Amino acid sequence: MISVIILVLGGTSEARALAGALTDHTVISSLAGRTTTPLLPAGEVRIGGFGGVDGLAIFLRERRIDAVVDATHPFAARISANAAEAAGLAGVPLLRFQRPGWVAEPGDVWHRVQNLGEAAALLPRLGHRVFLTTGRQGIGAFAAVRECWFLARSVEPPAAPKPEHLEVILDRGPFTLDGERRLLDQHRIDVLVSKDSGGPAAKLLAARERGIPVVLVDRPPAPGGEVATTVDRAVDWVTHKVDAR
Repeated sequence: MISVIILVLGGTSEARALAGALTDHTVISSLAGRTTTPLLPAGEVRIGGFGGVDGLAIFLRERRIDAVVDATHPFAARISANAAEAAGLAGVPLLRFQRPGWVAEPGDVWHRVQNLGEAAALLPRLGHRVFLTTGRQGIGAFAAVRECWFLARSVEPPAAPKPEHLEVILDRGPFTLDGERRLLDQHRIDVLVSKDSGGPAAKLLAARERGIPVVLVDRPPAPGGEVATTVDRAVDWVTHKVDAR
């Protein structure tokens, strides 16, 4: 069988799982390079941007990519838009891997907002000891909130601007329910802020148990096109697209 080349975009757990599952193909995984010690998938890995839409389209042509799977974070709107446009220019089929978003269940006290600015404005009305799980790049949006104390968790230290009253935990998931319970209790957290990333979310379960309100930032609109919500479906899509070419 002739080997085909699949470009997998993203450093998410699903992107790594997909790279490991496509053992019958040549896989190139592309990571943004926002962390200095990323978890690396199987196969070839490139780190860094492509230089916008044109640069990615050139890469697809030069490397003779047969299919692209965009498995980036649900909030990586720019690279997803670039991938969709570049794949169209290069005539390469593209699949968007989209993990399902979170759905409120009985006992959840959720406040959905459109962006981090809206989340910051809402916080003083909900609580004063805030657990931020928005990633280090989003922490600056809360720098002007003086009424609250913040606990932030990120893989690497955040850069300025930062809230005046901020404690940072450097850690990488997955996180356990028992661990999240202890963290909420130890720091007397009374409000949680998160992006609707989907996937396992022990922090939401722990917040539900304690009746802690959650400020949840909605996802940005995703590009149109074909979508898979599981790794198995993404593997099937790759197989069928490759066989059809």
